[in-house]
Order: sequence, then structure tokens, then C-alpha cells
Amino acid sequence: MAQVEVRNLYKVFGSNSNRAIQLLEQGMSKQEIMEKTGHTIALQDVTLEVERGEIFVVMGLSGSGKSTFIRCLNRLIEPTSGEIRLDDEDVLQLDKEGLRQLRLHRMSMVFQRFSLFPHRSVLDNIAFGLEVQGVKKGQRQEAAMRWLDIVGLKGWENSYPDQLSGGMQQRVGLARALTTDPEILLMDEPFSALDPLIRREMQEELLNLQAKLRKTIIFITHDLDEALHLGDRIAILKDGLVVQVGTPEDILTHPATDYVAEFTRDVNRSRVISVESAMIRPRALASRHSGPQVALKLMQQEGVSSAYLVDQNRHFVGIITLDDALAAARDGAKTLQSYITTDVPRTSPDAVLSDLLPIAAETAVPIAVVDEEGVLAGILPRVSVIAALAAGANGNSSPASFSMNGSRAPETQPDAESEAEKAVVPEL
Repeated sequence: MAQVEVRNLYKVFGSNSNRAIQLLEQGMSKQEIMEKTGHTIALQDVTLEVERGEIFVVMGLSGSGKSTFIRCLNRLIEPTSGEIRLDDEDVLQLDKEGLRQLRLHRMSMVFQRFSLFPHRSVLDNIAFGLEVQGVKKGQRQEAAMRWLDIVGLKGWENSYPDQLSGGMQQRVGLARALTTDPEILLMDEPFSALDPLIRREMQEELLNLQAKLRKTIIFITHDLDEALHLGDRIAILKDGLVVQVGTPEDILTHPATDYVAEFTRDVNRSRVISVESAMIRPRALASRHSGPQVALKLMQQEGVSSAYLVDQNRHFVGIITLDDALAAARDGAKTLQSYITTDVPRTSPDAVLSDLLPIAAETAVPIAVVDEEGVLAGILPRVSVIAALAAGANGNSSPASFSMNGSRAPETQPDAESEAEKAVVPEL
């Protein structure tokens, strides 16, 4: 459910904004309007929705309008026209007191440059929002200490900002924004001033906090890698226009414009593409109660040397190899129960491919893709992981074009279930 809805939002810097918008609607470019009128078109007809509890990333290059956009949401910059709704409330219709209450209780902001008070201790910086709300000193310090601990700064409460590293200062800024328990957290390039190692640590810290808090976070960045790493969904701005909104995988695999395609050309797709996009259906699938002759027949038909076994609810049980099925047949076994290999590597459909490289390098059988209920959703051959990594390194197409997802003409695909499966199943 959308918590924030933005409709037809414009921001024009200049004294005759209506005239500038008219020229824009007549087809004049942003640059032409600047040259003709001296007005700057910062945002053009921005329409998007932010779901409750998601990290929504707005990204673009310098001058794209992303920082203007986030400041319009809490009216640090007044929009020229349009609509911004927080649940059922129109933010642009709030009076001065209503806007003050919005900023005090419902929206908090984390800035790029930390914006800490140098003369206040870390604890007092974190408690500042509660102080403005009129919360008693004991209560606000207790809340501030709790958030100080959550962001990993316990023991630094009596220090001052200039005694902290950049990463520590940004943690203080984050704790200060969270102490008021806002519904929505606005983050304007909060990590861009940090060195790469600390920046990565802060990204992980944010994801860890979000897993616990499930806040609605609107995050501004110019860094595509950061957007792909953090965002549940991403909006890409160009010259004040939204050119695409989608999941990281949507952005990479289905760029809406040449601009987006060029923007994402050098991204390592394996760090974003999900297992679900690369998995295939198992070529030989049998019930755990099947006998060895059934398993051998399946392997012969499909030209593979192992079969995947599921129970009556399609929960993944394990695999039966050609050698084990032959042994079961020789032993006169009626079922495969005692011959099943259960120690098979598993992953979830929403895992990312790059995380599976160490597993793929060590296993001789495809990785089983199992959903939250234990149902076998597909399998991931080692070749799919390797192809995805190669595609990411070369900036080429998505892994699906290499791994041949099972929905794409499986009858013509090569046997991808294991490079090791070269044995020919004997005639039964």
C-alpha cells in the first residue's frame, strides 16, 4: 500500500513559474527555457508512489533534481505545483503549524553533511528532536541512549562531534532522525561524504536497521551501485523527469530508455540479478516414494545422471544419482528412501547470484532453489552462475539469456544440470 503519493509535481526556480511551465508544455527544452526566461526547471511532472516500509531510492546525476525532490516532500523547498499525499493528507495544503507537526513527528531527515551541533554532546545531538517536541530531559536522554546503542556508539554519549570520525558522525545523524520514531525517513545522499569502506559499513548498518524497523525510507544518491544495493525500488531522474521506476532487477534487465541502458551498462549484474531469474526447471523430477526403475527411466529419457526428489507437497527431499539408483535396482529395493542424497546445497529464489559463487565452485550438482515453505522452485546449475558473472563483468545482457530459464524453450536447451554429467544411462 502506498504511503507517499506524488502527482504531477513541478518545481520551477524563478518569478514567473507559470510561464516557464507553459513553455515546457509547448515542447521547449529545459535549456531553452533557461536561456529565454532565466528560469530553472528543477522538476517536471513527477508522479510516483512509495510503498509503506520500503527503501525507495531516487537517483540521478548532478542537476537531475533529486535533492530538490526530497526537499519538496517536507516543503523545505516549496513546490510550484502538484500534489504530495502522505496517507490521506495533502502535504501542500498544510498550514505552518501542520507543517511543523509533520516535520516533528512524521518525517525526519538525514543530511549529507551530518548537520550536528558542534557545541552539543553526542547524546544531546541525538535527543534534539525530542527536545523540540517538549519531551522531558530524562525521557529524551533515555530514548537517545537506546538509539546510541542501536547504532553502535555506546560509550560515546559524552563526546562531541569533532571527536568522532565521519562514519561515527553520520551514525549520530541517523540516530537523531530515528529517535523521534518518524513514519518516514528522508535521506539526502547521507553516505556520499564518507570514504568507500565506511560508506559500505553504513549501507549495511542501514539495511540491518531496516530489517528490524521497517520504516518507509526515501533515499537520494547519485551512485548506481548504492541504489542497487539498498533500494527495494529505484526511480531514475534526468533533467527533472522520472525516466524509469522499478526494482533493481527491472532497471538492469529492462531499461526503459537509452539513457538508463547507458547508465547501467557497466554494472555487475550478478550482484543484483536474483536466482529466480537464472534458475531452470529440473529435467528429471520424481517422488521420494518412486522405485529405482522409475528414477533410471527418467534419467535415461532426459539424458542426465541424477534426479530430484520431492514429497507429495512438492517439498524438496534430495537427489538420487545414477550410481545410487543402479545400486538400489541391484539390491532389489522397492523405493529410493535409503539411497537419497539429502546433503544438497540449497538457496532461496530471491538470493543474488554473486553470493552463490563459492557454493557453485564446490558442488558437482546444481543448487536446489527452495522457497520459504520448502517447495522446490527450480535448480541453479553451476554454468548459470558462471554465465551471470561473465555477463556482469562484460556489462552484457541479463543472466537469463545465458542460463535459459526453464520457460524458454526447455526442449532445445543443452543439459545444464551439471558439467560433470557426461555418463550415458545404460539401456534398462
